[in-house]
Amino acid sequence: MSVYGGFGTGGSGMSGPMQGSPAPNEHETVGAYALGILDDAEATAFESHLATCEWCAQQLDELAGMEPMLAALADLPGSGTPAIGESLSAKPSPRLAEKLVDEVSERRAVKRRRGFYLVAAAAALIIGGPLTVLATTGGSDDSGNMAAGPAQTAFQTMTDKKSATDPATHVTATVAMEKKDWGTHAVLQLKNVTGPEKCSLIAVGKNGERETVTSWSVPNWGYGLPNAKTEEAKNPLYVHGGAAFTPNEIDHFEVMTFDGKRLVEVDS
Repeated sequence: MSVYGGFGTGGSGMSGPMQGSPAPNEHETVGAYALGILDDAEATAFESHLATCEWCAQQLDELAGMEPMLAALADLPGSGTPAIGESLSAKPSPRLAEKLVDEVSERRAVKRRRGFYLVAAAAALIIGGPLTVLATTGGSDDSGNMAAGPAQTAFQTMTDKKSATDPATHVTATVAMEKKDWGTHAVLQLKNVTGPEKCSLIAVGKNGERETVTSWSVPNWGYGLPNAKTEEAKNPLYVHGGAAFTPNEIDHFEVMTFDGKRLVEVDS
């Protein structure tokens, strides 16, 4: 019997050009190719080799039809053990079966690790978005200047702005608005608010209907506090969102906490 690199098959032996042990790097891929677990580049390279290799062609013929069985076994707990190998109903040898199952498991593990890295990279990009927005309230770029996020940039370019300060809470809010085909794009600048708190900007229509434009959390240090010890607490908060109302349908805006306290009201 000849077993080579985990992918040879048992039998009565080979003769002529197929005797002996072929170079490992070229021939050890036949089992993985038969199972369909090579990536495109690996499969293309092996197919070029297969066109001129009688030994690999014979191994591929003998392995044909085993992929569904081995693929299922590779997902079972304890795959690759002698018990799994010996349970195969049609096998060239227990040793071959064990090696094939091990190869499937290892390659699938590699692909799972690659997938994990891609997910982690995507998560890092997603998380990076909110961090950029937070920088507008307390961060700075490499030159020491404040980094402006999308909400602050939009606020600075809008011309229709309304402001108000609540006499009881002393919270100051400025709402910038612009008309869109779908309704109203609104940006809120919020000052003199302390945390921790969870808040929403509510658009109240002239018909009495209420729509939540956007929501956010206020950290312990707060936003827009002139006497704060840190720059992040001195800077105002900028958040933006949208309402289905058109600007002329809005009566006023309210900044509300999640527990129903109104911090400030801004007439439209």
